Amino acid sequence: MLSKNRKFFAVLTSVTLVATIVVASPAVANFKQANPIGAALKMPSSPVTLNLVDVAGDLQVVQPMVESYMRRFPKRLASVNFETGDATEIAAKLKAQQAAGKLQIDLLLTGNDALAPSIEQGLLTKLFPDYNYQLGASVSRYLPGAKLMWQQAEGYAIVDDFGNYGPLLEYLPKSVAKPPTTPAALLEWVKANPDGFTYGRPSNSGPGRAFVQGLPYILGDKDPQDPINGWDKTWAYLKDLGKYIPYYTTGTGKSMRELAAGTKKIVPSSAGWDVNVRAIGTVPKEAKVVAFENTTWMMDATYLAIPKGETADKLAVALDLMKWILTPSQQAYAYDDGYMYPGPAISGILPAMAPASSRKVIAVYGRPEYPALLAKFPALPQLPGKKLGAMFEKWDKEIGGAKLK
Repeated sequence: MLSKNRKFFAVLTSVTLVATIVVASPAVANFKQANPIGAALKMPSSPVTLNLVDVAGDLQVVQPMVESYMRRFPKRLASVNFETGDATEIAAKLKAQQAAGKLQIDLLLTGNDALAPSIEQGLLTKLFPDYNYQLGASVSRYLPGAKLMWQQAEGYAIVDDFGNYGPLLEYLPKSVAKPPTTPAALLEWVKANPDGFTYGRPSNSGPGRAFVQGLPYILGDKDPQDPINGWDKTWAYLKDLGKYIPYYTTGTGKSMRELAAGTKKIVPSSAGWDVNVRAIGTVPKEAKVVAFENTTWMMDATYLAIPKGETADKLAVALDLMKWILTPSQQAYAYDDGYMYPGPAISGILPAMAPASSRKVIAVYGRPEYPALLAKFPALPQLPGKKLGAMFEKWDKEIGGAKLK
């Protein structure tokens, strides 16, 4: 059965996987107190309960991996609380819990949107090189692109799945006969079709931030890696485009639902979103995508991090779970329902290794043109933490923060 556990369907829920009473992590009196590192960190004498919060919409991919670990190692992991949350709020939530000495989040599943402020504010446990003993061999198997995304985490997280190239433009052929293939053509189309286009707030939308970050390369800005001083053409373009956009959506899910309803005719997308939203029925199967001419792909990834303040017992199990998630048998689950298309972060994971349900999704909803299209243009990681945060802030202030819906 296809999962509908995407960010735009998510509500704050808690699921206990075994019939035990789940208790929040005990108060941690001193968050600066060091746990043992490397081989000195030992497995607990009794199983622990972990609380995992997903602010990336990636739970549908990771949950089967976690459940398989629990079945394989019941003496290490007794149960897991799964919750979903908001990427724009999680750093403040972690900071408050840590300040109160009451950590209630043991694992954070996040995109680079929430990862950046969490690192900057010192909220996460340093994994590398401190726990290279546990994780070094696993991350050595990363695909080149996944390795670049992992390096952006500055040692504070692992990449658990990878891909989801963008920007793309998604549309319904019955509504758009000739989709634009350049930013200039998109602007002219939007002028002729006011209120026909929107995109998600970059700080809470993967396709939204891929769309914005891809423009400096296409438009020929002087420094695509400097959103404050090097994006003159991009910011001017976004302001012009914004004259014909009555509102921006709070996230990609709303954009896709509006596309399906016909209230919007074109929205930014990415390879993973395109496959998945058609597979789960949010967008009609007949929807099409187009890439800008001479584009540069923005790669995407989902990260798994451990907040500061973890007990040694929980830390040991959380690290072991991360190691498990990066094994070939578990990475095959990353094909999922196309959410992070292709999905696996480590090398050697072929589609034939994926579960039957994932193979069916790829066969029915994947696009034959994707392999050649994704290989046609260069692919780069997204902006690193502080620069990404600066871009979010400038976009909110100057482009769309006052026009969210």
